[in-house]
Amino acid sequence: QVQLVESGGGLVQAGGSLRLSCAASGLTFRNYGMGWFRRAPGKEREFVAAVSGSGGNTDYRDSVKGRFTISRDNAKNTVYLQMNSLKPEDTAVYYCAGSRTYYTRNYQQYTYWGQGTQVTVSS
Repeated sequence: QVQLVESGGGLVQAGGSLRLSCAASGLTFRNYGMGWFRRAPGKEREFVAAVSGSGGNTDYRDSVKGRFTISRDNAKNTVYLQMNSLKPEDTAVYYCAGSRTYYTRNYQQYTYWGQGTQVTVSS
């Protein structure tokens, strides 16, 4: 059974940092592109960042470029999202997801999803 478990969310002031982790089990982790998505209250789910199975390729939404960094440790079956210079508009539930196809912005290409972790940025 595949499981993705996020951790690391919390409450932080604007300008602060958080690192999200997503531990995967039940799959051959290196074969999966991994993504982070988020959903703010009353808004649609949106793509945040993605990384290829090897970790050699990444993609980010424009609003987080230069502030967020996605990375993975295939030895630990874990993907990370380092979030710096956080803004109130980053407040959302953050989800990690795994895609057997490749790393992508399209949420429909992701097969497995975590339960989400809340990130709240106060102004």
